[in-house]
Amino acid sequence: MNLFNLFLFVGLPYIALVTFLVGTIQRYRSKGFKVSSLSSQFLEGRSLFWGSVPFHFGILVVFCGHLTAFLIPRGVLLWNGDPLRLIILQVTAFSFGLSMLIGLSGLLVRRFTNARVRMVTTRMDLLLELLLFTQTALGLWMAFNYRWGSSWFAADLSPYLWSLLSLSPDISAVSELPLAIQLHIVNAFLIFTLFPFTRLVHLLVAPLHYLMRPYQRVIWNWDRRAIRHPNTPWSPTRPKNT
Repeated sequence: MNLFNLFLFVGLPYIALVTFLVGTIQRYRSKGFKVSSLSSQFLEGRSLFWGSVPFHFGILVVFCGHLTAFLIPRGVLLWNGDPLRLIILQVTAFSFGLSMLIGLSGLLVRRFTNARVRMVTTRMDLLLELLLFTQTALGLWMAFNYRWGSSWFAADLSPYLWSLLSLSPDISAVSELPLAIQLHIVNAFLIFTLFPFTRLVHLLVAPLHYLMRPYQRVIWNWDRRAIRHPNTPWSPTRPKNT
């Protein structure tokens, strides 16, 4: 155990946790309106669909899988006791991770190739998407090269994370893990550190009440393809009906 490992696996997690809690609360109190995804769908929606939908489906399933292994590691290990169930879990997780990577690739291409979206893109947007892309790529690489990740996550990483929460950190297991897995862990803490300052903060105010609300029908009074086209010049007056 050296000072570098202590910083990465003890210091950084606590920095990430404090920043996450204090930063999120402060942002919500001071800039409540900006606690959103700041959607750019009205600027361009077609390529956003092919990037956003695979990404959101992928990240929801992958996050829930990680959370399950963290909260009930014994249950995960019992599930993985059957080889068939273990293979089903592995293939499912890899498939949704691949969906997340494809979605992120589409979102990155959209930000660089669409002039309108590029104009409203901040450095933090790019940093966040690059970190998520790196995290997803590392996760897929690990799943392919270090099989049965759900089992060793439940056996090694869950006790480490619980030791952090109990304020008695034990990094003996994570210190011996392969470099790729350590990078995956550190990158996750970096994402949590940046969470309050990025679009990801909208996860905490998900509009779940929309599930119970009647459908809202939106009617365009002008040619939406022309309005959304990046070559259409901006005008201070409202477009006329076509």
